[in-house]
Amino acid sequence: MVAEKVVLVTGSSSGFGRLTSLELARRGHRVFATMRDTDGRNRAARSEMCELARAEGVAVSVLDLDVTDTASVDGAVGQAVASAGRIDVAVNNAGFGYFGYNESFTVEQVQLLYDTLVFGALRVDRAVLPHMRAQRSGLLVHVSSVIGRVLWPFTGIYASAKHAVEALAQSFRYDLAPAGVDSLIVQPGAYPTKMNLPENVVHGADTRRLDSYGELAGVPAAMQEAMASALAGSVAPDPGVVARAIADLIELPAGKRPLRTVVGEDAAPAIPINEAADAVHQGVYEEFGLAHMLSVIEEQ
Repeated sequence: MVAEKVVLVTGSSSGFGRLTSLELARRGHRVFATMRDTDGRNRAARSEMCELARAEGVAVSVLDLDVTDTASVDGAVGQAVASAGRIDVAVNNAGFGYFGYNESFTVEQVQLLYDTLVFGALRVDRAVLPHMRAQRSGLLVHVSSVIGRVLWPFTGIYASAKHAVEALAQSFRYDLAPAGVDSLIVQPGAYPTKMNLPENVVHGADTRRLDSYGELAGVPAAMQEAMASALAGSVAPDPGVVARAIADLIELPAGKRPLRTVVGEDAAPAIPINEAADAVHQGVYEEFGLAHMLSVIEEQ
């Protein structure tokens, strides 16, 4: 029997965040499903989550949290700790997608992406870590992507943010292992979530730059539409697989969780890169005499 975990999940209005929140709650964990603007754009999502929790008798509380706002993050984490008495796991899932030529994205667009994916995860991690270090246990989950390892066409800006998340998560793993806190990365492939709907994928705002590519200007959009069409088909992969993988990792004891977990057949190319990088990093830390930072001490 797995002990109940207190889990905070960001980006729970849809997609992996929503599915993960419900999967964990159904397994008996106490979940704080967070999303921004719960009285506005996500009012319906909040209501649906609360109604499902009541109907199924599971422990899900919806909190308003905007990962781009430090005060909002700190406030939501404070509410969760005040209510549950502790926080065991933070799942960094909030995000959105960019697709197109790098040059077509404005600096302001890139700043917004990084503020959400990279600085957003950092805000959440910093908010929960004092509590986790004080209790000498905890887990940071970072939902990355196969694109955080393997560059797909026209995903350069998005991939760069996911690469940053991967570095942040991996360095946290080493920093925090002596304090009993774990950090890991989940690398899904492409799934039919709300983020991947054509109307939700963000393209470059600098249309003049895009137009200057001439006959090649339309290639990214055509490719993105083809990918979206494939994900809308009857054989599209089940995004619930990602939620279950996250829940399985959370339920593993400290010392047993892998640094990176690949989910989905199209994410498989990341596996050899992960294995090679892990071996290199292990060697580096051993050379510096810091092998004890490579993993949280295994629970007995």
